[in-house]
Amino acid sequence: MRIEARVSNTGSGHTLEVSTDGCPQSITILPKASGKGSSANGGELLFAALATCFCNDLYCEAAKRNLRIRGVDIEVAGTFGKVGEPAQDISYRVKVEAEATASAIDELIRATDVVAEIHNTVRSATHVC
Repeated sequence: MRIEARVSNTGSGHTLEVSTDGCPQSITILPKASGKGSSANGGELLFAALATCFCNDLYCEAAKRNLRIRGVDIEVAGTFGKVGEPAQDISYRVKVEAEATASAIDELIRATDVVAEIHNTVRSATHVC
């Protein structure tokens, strides 16, 4: 699966386009009030990616187990220090409402943690060139 992202920013606009295997879509993020850059910062988008990945993978893992999820709430937090330093103390909380026992939901969350690609990418400190 090939994933791409492209940000274009000018004084008159800001666009974010993503694509998976050649299927593009736009994500609306407003420009900064000055027009120079995005109103959302990279840390926010990284944490949104962690939450989104976990959410999507929860539904996939639930389907494998024939569990019906009624709702999901995922919260990701961490800190960034000085300019150029990586994030520290990234953590997440997951709440799942499903037609399942508490132990089945706990197992679903643990299994999802193992397969969540964005989490695994951050954990492995992948080289970016």
